[in-house]
Amino acid sequence: MDISNHQSRLELYRKTLCLAYQSLGVVYGDLSTSPIYVYKSTFSGSLQLYEDDLEILGVLSLILWTLTLIPLFKYIVFVLSADDNGEGGTFALYSLLCRSSKIGLFNSSQAGHVHPSNKESKSSMAIKEFFEKHYYSRVTLLLVVLLGTSMVIGDGILTPTMSVLSAVSGLKVKIPHLNEYLTVGMACVILVVIFSLQHYGTSKVGFLFAPILVAWLLCVGGVGLYNIVHWNPGVLRAVSPYYAYQFFNITGKVGWSSLGGVVLCITGAEAMFADLGHFSQFSLRIAFAGFVYPCLVLAYMGEAAYLSKHRENLQSSFYMAIPEPIFWPFFVIATLATVVASQAIISATFSIISQCRALKCFPRVRIVHTSDDIYGRIYIPEANWILMLLCLAVVLGFRDTDKIGHAYGLAVISVMFVTTCLMFLIIVTVWQKHVFAALIFVVFFGSIELLYMSACLGKIHQGGWVPLVSSLVVLCLMIVWKYGTIKKQAFENQNKLSLDKFLSLGPSLGVLRVPGVGLIYSNVTSGVPPMFSHFVANFPAFHQVLVFVTIETLLIPKVPANERLVIGRVGPPELYILRCTVRYGYKDVRDSYDFESQLLDEVAEFMKHIPHHESEALTPSRSPNNGMNSDVVSEGNAAVSVGRRRVRFKEAETNMEVEKLMEARQAGVAYMIGNTCVVARDESSFLKKVAINIIYRFLRQNCRKPAVSLGIPHTSLIEVGMVYHI
Repeated sequence: MDISNHQSRLELYRKTLCLAYQSLGVVYGDLSTSPIYVYKSTFSGSLQLYEDDLEILGVLSLILWTLTLIPLFKYIVFVLSADDNGEGGTFALYSLLCRSSKIGLFNSSQAGHVHPSNKESKSSMAIKEFFEKHYYSRVTLLLVVLLGTSMVIGDGILTPTMSVLSAVSGLKVKIPHLNEYLTVGMACVILVVIFSLQHYGTSKVGFLFAPILVAWLLCVGGVGLYNIVHWNPGVLRAVSPYYAYQFFNITGKVGWSSLGGVVLCITGAEAMFADLGHFSQFSLRIAFAGFVYPCLVLAYMGEAAYLSKHRENLQSSFYMAIPEPIFWPFFVIATLATVVASQAIISATFSIISQCRALKCFPRVRIVHTSDDIYGRIYIPEANWILMLLCLAVVLGFRDTDKIGHAYGLAVISVMFVTTCLMFLIIVTVWQKHVFAALIFVVFFGSIELLYMSACLGKIHQGGWVPLVSSLVVLCLMIVWKYGTIKKQAFENQNKLSLDKFLSLGPSLGVLRVPGVGLIYSNVTSGVPPMFSHFVANFPAFHQVLVFVTIETLLIPKVPANERLVIGRVGPPELYILRCTVRYGYKDVRDSYDFESQLLDEVAEFMKHIPHHESEALTPSRSPNNGMNSDVVSEGNAAVSVGRRRVRFKEAETNMEVEKLMEARQAGVAYMIGNTCVVARDESSFLKKVAINIIYRFLRQNCRKPAVSLGIPHTSLIEVGMVYHI
């Protein structure tokens, strides 16, 4: 027994170390390549170097403490612990809040399993009560979450451009007269290669990229250590925060403005949390604390040591600090490392879009799961190619890393601040900690992030407008899609027919039953969807066995397989009408190819085990003796005989019902789905007409069709057209 436990522990350690190794190629590329452009961006404004080393030591001290406080303490120690069953990112935090209380806008059926705490604090109860009472507070919270997710998507545009263009610009160190358009062209080619590799999945990409990043970190760490020893060991003094204080004391407003460059040292920290679903907490912590962080500290110290002796190389200090014999090998590794850097945010963008789509906050896109073992590893073709085109547009439009850096810093710090705000609610309502502990967290980390954000906002006119515009566009699209989806579902719920009313239409219309099974897809969870009643009114016939199918996405990452399908009868059993609710988590793989056979097999099992008389319309309570009359039970052997006859009769009914299902299944399965046109009412406001009639309609026409997303075979599809006036 001890040997097996020992072997299982060794296997766990092996898998964790393997994930930690892969994470280097997927998660930490952006964070690890920041030294290429941090000092250049910091000193690109009015900040100058004087004879003493106070400015250099001050900037180095700011970099070291920022790198320590935000990625190491905030994310590695605290934020990674706020995972949602292994899933990370802004929406994971939101799903935790929605499940723990009514803080979210989603209803209880979407909230999944809630586990109330018996020791809930007064502050937690007060916060929950506030959100439950004030509807607009819940709306505001959702908007903040959507803003954070849109900023991450905006990061997906800026990270690859900043990383690749910075690396390629290193050629100018050896070839000063190199044409600018040649470097831009090289950057564009590299970007196309990066996005072309995404369809292989993060597992293969991680193993491909991890050796590159290991070599990169060893190179920058080794060169940094060489520069410290060779040029100025005194830079070690910058570990003291006194030099950060002196920096602001000397430089004043100019020093504050330069924080827009310093903040670039933590680009990619948010990807650690957003990419959590691809790996594990422990593997990410091992990789960062044990390898990435020490190498970055040496790299920043080494460049500062070189700068202290070579102030004339301020705008190209990173590449100039590389010893001459190893420059070209180092340059090749740097270029390859920027390819890896782009991978972190691209993977995070895929994860965020997948979560938004599952919760109906993003148009339908194709999601390809690239790993059978780790379900968070996905690839989204539409998002991949759109991101590539936008990255190329930014490179061709700016052609300057300084301006891209101004935009990049604002996007990075905005996402971090949103995470800090959500962590306040997590600490109080989910972790059940004292409100003062949450306030300390928010005030400490939030004040640092607001300081950096204020510096970045001062550079909006210099390129900082890019993440704001891109994020606002994505935010507006998500809001309109969510609003249109809510209104569409509200129309269906208001116009659905009760079962009694639907059945009463049968005789007057002369409804016929045709052979086969009909699967009716809709968002209606009770009653008859308006689409189906509209179909029957115009074509009075439906299949021998009818199953109303509703797909729900719960605010949990995964739904257990045995809880996936919820089946019940609708109306009298002789009608052979059933309802099936299919429940998914936002991280679940939706295998549409086997869905039909799985569903009908479950329906057959349901018919075998559920008494024939139980239905959605009437479910009588069962007595302790399983429904047999007590007078009959008291009659001894006669009662046993009667009971056996009843059991045989029920078995005969069940067998007949299952045979009816099998007969209908052999006749063929047809899928019915609504092909609706959503239109704003004539009396609607101008803003609503623009949102519904233009933006929402455009998104619906250009996203994946519901039948395609559900994997419905085209030859068996029946689409019912309707106009929804909302």
